[in-house]
Amino acid sequence: MHRLSIIVLAFAALFSCKNSSEEIKMSSLNGKWQKNQIQNFDFSVNDAQALKNIIFVVRNNDEYPYSNIRFIVDFTDLSTKKIETDTLNYILAKPNGEWIGRGFGDTKETLFQYKMNYRFKNVGKYRIGIKQAMRKDALVGIEDVGVKIENTKP
Repeated sequence: MHRLSIIVLAFAALFSCKNSSEEIKMSSLNGKWQKNQIQNFDFSVNDAQALKNIIFVVRNNDEYPYSNIRFIVDFTDLSTKKIETDTLNYILAKPNGEWIGRGFGDTKETLFQYKMNYRFKNVGKYRIGIKQAMRKDALVGIEDVGVKIENTKP
């Protein structure tokens, strides 16, 4: 019984530290992102009036051969089926080749702004689909990609 109490307390401590004003969804690519492999991130919006920041998270390693990354993003309201498509370019390295992301070892994490102070039109379910647009069949050096949605700070 004592062991069960310790496990329950550990889970309670772990989940009580989560920031309820943000949601992060990640997809592991294991160092290789195929050209037509769309990373889909589904989420729900419960308060359409609250302003949100939508941020992309990219984790790359030293095998990544470029200083930038290009995305094709489909932003879909799943209830209306309305899709907005964006083609985006983000910088991953300084001109001298130094990664701008943070982290220890070979893997660096970089956050990229997508929609800031964004107000969703409706309460409901949404999907963000991200596809790499670097014209390589297999883009090496990308470990993970994800989406972070956070409430804006007052």
